[in-house]
Amino acid sequence: MTGTGAGVGTDERPAGRTRLVQGPGLLLVWLYGVMSVGAASRTAFEISTKFDRAPLAYTLSGVAAAVYVFITYTLVRGGETARKVALVCCAGELVGVLTVGTWTIVDPSAFPDATVWSGFGWGYLFIPVLLPVTGMLWLRRSRRG
Repeated sequence: MTGTGAGVGTDERPAGRTRLVQGPGLLLVWLYGVMSVGAASRTAFEISTKFDRAPLAYTLSGVAAAVYVFITYTLVRGGETARKVALVCCAGELVGVLTVGTWTIVDPSAFPDATVWSGFGWGYLFIPVLLPVTGMLWLRRSRRG
C-alpha cells in the first residue's frame, strides 16, 4: 500500500526510528506477547484465588508478567531508545530468571507453588531462560549502524 502519510497499512516509521519487529524480531515479539498473556493471566488467577498459599511465588510471577509486557511494548514501539531500554530489560530479566531459578532449586521450601521462572522456566519449556538471551542477541544485532 502506498501513501503520503504514516497511516494504517503503510510501512513508514517516524524519522530515525529503528524497526525492531522484522525478521527474527517478529518471532521475538510474538513469543514475548504469548509469555505476557500467559504470565499475566496465571498471576491474576493465582493472586485472586490463592495468594495466601504462596505470596512470594505469585508476586514473582507478577513481576515476570510486567517485564514481559514492558519488553513486548518496547519491541513493538521500535526506535533506538526503545531498543536500548529493551536490552537493559532483557538483561534484568535474565538476572531474575537465573536468580529465581537457582533459588527454587536450592531452597524449594521457599516456594510452595511454582513461579514463571521456577527451575529456569521448566514449566514453560525453558522459554523464560532462552527468551532474554535471544532478545539480547537480536537487540544487539539490530543496533543502528
